[in-house]
Amino acid sequence: MFKIFFIVVSVLLIAVILLQQKNSGLGALMGGGAGDEIAQARRGSDKFLHQTTIVLSILFLGGAMWAMFGF
Repeated sequence: MFKIFFIVVSVLLIAVILLQQKNSGLGALMGGGAGDEIAQARRGSDKFLHQTTIVLSILFLGGAMWAMFGF
């Protein structure tokens, strides 16, 4: 049961992170447009994806620690 939970959280975390990508052009890889997102407030789906990423990453970290240390 734990393995299924961990796999689902992992897949969801990957999907949510990939949905957040902005400025995915080649220029963004080389640092072009760096700092553009600093002044922007998160709204709508961007805010939801950001909060979902935080929750899923906490679940992932907690699951990993539980698997390692057996809390």
